[in-house]
Amino acid sequence: MKLLLAEDEKALSKALVAILKHENYTVDAVFNGEDALDDLLSGDYDGAILDIMMPKKDGITVLKEFRAKNKTMPVLLLTAKTEVDDKVIGLDSGADDYLGKPFDVKELLARLRAMLRRKQGEADNLLIVSDLSLNRSTFELRSSKGDYRLGNKEFQLIELLMLNEGKVIPTETIMSKIWGYDSDAETNVVWTYISYLRKKLAALTNQVEIEAVRGVGYVLLGKKYV
Repeated sequence: MKLLLAEDEKALSKALVAILKHENYTVDAVFNGEDALDDLLSGDYDGAILDIMMPKKDGITVLKEFRAKNKTMPVLLLTAKTEVDDKVIGLDSGADDYLGKPFDVKELLARLRAMLRRKQGEADNLLIVSDLSLNRSTFELRSSKGDYRLGNKEFQLIELLMLNEGKVIPTETIMSKIWGYDSDAETNVVWTYISYLRKKLAALTNQVEIEAVRGVGYVLLGKKYV
């Protein structure tokens, strides 16, 4: 899952980026409303966390202008303003959720998970392809033969592939979604992580495989395709 974090308090932003990456999200961070809106309109994000009090453009303005483009991506507002009227304004402007500062990190993560699940229409955190399952809370890839607790990039990669079972995902899309626009990583890093996952899949199942589409990208194939 790829998130945009717009928070002008740089110390808080740095801490949140570290926490979110630990939870296996890819995060791009910006520090003002103008950059936030530009990235939201041009980027490929699954969700956003916007502070309301930002320079250049406040979070409410960013949200309204973003929604005016018929964009439905989920947005969580962060703010020191916690009066009921402020919450109503934020929600009426198109926010999916609202969290006041200071906040507990566990609550932020729980609200974020719930918001992203609602977007995807998921009943729970379990992704299943054939005899393989991915628990998005514990980051465990499992079958009847065993399980692996995946690292950050491996988890994000198999999550992306399982969410798009049977669909070819271009290498450039994988790079953008998982490593982010500002990454110095080369595209061959995708092949490296695909290789890691293939070894784990070989140990867990003979009903799911990752296939390369030459010059395009990769596709996860379950039993009905294999």
